[in-house]
Amino acid sequence: MKEAEHEDRHAPLSYHGARRIVWLIFFLFILWLILRALQPIILLFALVLLLAMVLNPIVIWLQKHHVPRFVSVILLMLVLVAVTTTIVVFAIPPLTRQTQELIRSTPRVWQGIRTRIESLTASYPEVREALPRTDEIAGKAGAAAGTLGNILLRSTIGLVGGVASFVFAILLLVFVLANPRPLVSAYLSLAPDRYREQAHRTLARLMRQMIAWARGVAINGMITGLSIGLLLWLIGVQPALIFGVFAFLGEFLPNIGAFLVSIPILLVALSLGATKFWLALLVIVIVYQVELNVLVPGVLGKEMRLHPVNILFFTLATATMFGLLGVFLAVPAAALVQIVIDEFYLQPRKPNFAALDKEAAALVEGKR
Repeated sequence: MKEAEHEDRHAPLSYHGARRIVWLIFFLFILWLILRALQPIILLFALVLLLAMVLNPIVIWLQKHHVPRFVSVILLMLVLVAVTTTIVVFAIPPLTRQTQELIRSTPRVWQGIRTRIESLTASYPEVREALPRTDEIAGKAGAAAGTLGNILLRSTIGLVGGVASFVFAILLLVFVLANPRPLVSAYLSLAPDRYREQAHRTLARLMRQMIAWARGVAINGMITGLSIGLLLWLIGVQPALIFGVFAFLGEFLPNIGAFLVSIPILLVALSLGATKFWLALLVIVIVYQVELNVLVPGVLGKEMRLHPVNILFFTLATATMFGLLGVFLAVPAAALVQIVIDEFYLQPRKPNFAALDKEAAALVEGKR
């Protein structure tokens, strides 16, 4: 019997087998079309499920203090709505004013940068040959700004920018948090019996990593945003509040967030003079060095062991698929894929990671 099964596995491809492969490819293609058409809905549900993972420990903590789960969820939603309302009432007006100020000062900022570049090229002719013309730089900057504006508008309005979508997301979050057990049970039931343990560990590890990631982003973002905003205000680089918000949002983009946040800050500082530029650069270097060497190890610890290349790939992939809001799913998606590969493929094979690391080191260093 075993020999027959062995021969069947290596038998030539039959008409029946080829037909099954064709139907499988056709099914996957139809599934891809459906998922592509449902991108906004998938993004909304993914963000809600991610937020539910992060908020679930708070609900559990309230339950341990004898607060019923549904009441805990309602109280948590009221707190979130209160915090959101407070931000809208007190933070949005100054942010709007500083945004308008930044837009109005854009021509002045560009003229200052252009003057600095022309002064530099006049003193150093070699730099003039290496740099593109200022008009060419302006055209590229304008095109990039227009593209970014279109992405922001499309992502904000087209996906979850409406009031109805926000209300629906809140209701969906309430339903998920109030009774998550059927959803988890359905997820576990999809896994075959021989993979039930791996499916359980995958979800448990993902929840732990998402909680650690959200905690790290919140703490690091608040400290970094406040530090950047306050120090830029002290050295006179405005709008400091907007740049502080940029620094907070940049925490959702590990490894590249600091670089993207630094660009507008340094451009505005350069338009104000060489002294402002070097002071702003010093502020950025100090704040992000403290974050990298103190905050990240202290807050995140070893929970998020993701390679920068993986994060960059998923950042570009989620942004391409879902727009700007999809970037918030980059780290969760990278963590999920890494956990699934580890649980379902690597651990069953029990590879010798020490030997593999030594072999990789030999290849990198050009040894045999």
